[in-house]
Amino acid sequence: MNQSVDLSLPVGAYLSLPSGLRLHYLDEGTGPVVLWLHGSGPGASGFSNFKGNYPQFVAAGYRNILLDLPGFGRSDKPEDVQYNLDFFVDCVAAFLAGIGVSRCTLLGNSLGGAIALGLALRHPQLAEKLILLAPGGVEERETYFQMSGILRMVSLFNAGPIGMAEMRSMMSLQLFDPSILPEDLLQERVAVAVTQPKNLFSTMMVPNMESRLGEIQCPILGFWGSNDNFNPVSGAQRIIDGAKQARFIVLNQCGHWVQVEHRELFNRSCVEFLRFG
Repeated sequence: MNQSVDLSLPVGAYLSLPSGLRLHYLDEGTGPVVLWLHGSGPGASGFSNFKGNYPQFVAAGYRNILLDLPGFGRSDKPEDVQYNLDFFVDCVAAFLAGIGVSRCTLLGNSLGGAIALGLALRHPQLAEKLILLAPGGVEERETYFQMSGILRMVSLFNAGPIGMAEMRSMMSLQLFDPSILPEDLLQERVAVAVTQPKNLFSTMMVPNMESRLGEIQCPILGFWGSNDNFNPVSGAQRIIDGAKQARFIVLNQCGHWVQVEHRELFNRSCVEFLRFG
């Protein structure tokens, strides 16, 4: 299933994987590569998740690849696949091979953070560093499905077409202060959401990787908001306890989108981590 409406998202480049799946991505800047992996949720895309962040990384001398994961943004949205972690890891690994990137920093929020962890475990030579924003994959599935944001996301997607009011209802739970939600972001996501297949969220299985965190050799910088309604902030301590080299910035009065609510702190901290470790 591909987009059937006019999306307001910028158009970058497309790559067809050996499987035939076509993925869309933005390729901005030159230098060491940072791969940006967005979260899930109706209407998500690389641009709408990170448009306030990657330009500062471009200015700092990095090549930024903003990928639309399969099922999201302008990428293909097949109705006959299982959207589980292995599928996403396979697709992203094939994508990086296709564009000739063999080593990079993996930056992911939520589902994207789980994919970054999965990639680092499956392809350790690929991950130079990890930047994680409230990543999934460090709790049992039942824990996530007790979170108010996850419950609202699933109920809205299952209820039928998502318009602006429904999207605002869900996205307001992403932020500690929902008054800063821009209309254009909601519009971007609504346009994508109507093109997404029903099986996208029903088949989205992500295992708990907590017991394997010690296998990850590369440095990790993480961010979490203490008011996160989607992924419990206790995950930050799990990663600190389990990984070899990890540090987290945990912020109060902050929800699931640290990169939006604390943009300057996030951008500055990440660039410093990329430069100096």
